[in-house]
Amino acid sequence: MMYGKMLKPGDIILTNVQFTDTFEIKKRPALVLFEEYDNVVVAGITSNTEMKGIKITKNEGAIKDSVIKLNYIFTISKMMIEKNLFSLSKEKRIIVFEELIKKLNNLKK
Repeated sequence: MMYGKMLKPGDIILTNVQFTDTFEIKKRPALVLFEEYDNVVVAGITSNTEMKGIKITKNEGAIKDSVIKLNYIFTISKMMIEKNLFSLSKEKRIIVFEELIKKLNNLKK
């Protein structure tokens, strides 16, 4: 399905994800990190709140309390996106940015 709307970092989208272990394709929410040439770099989101990551709640717009998994970053084609669900608050986007920077700072060492 072609998705024409311009995406913004911090948007939570519903997208088709191909799982590498089973090759199954499932619809899953994901956080847009950035878009370039119709490729979208996203972080996966799980409703398993026991997992490590950045929590998002129903109050923030999530369908159910969930976790943004910054250890699960992947690239999708814009054509895989079903719809835009909601956008993170500026405060939550800053938390995501700071957590990503912490992880990427290891590259400088």
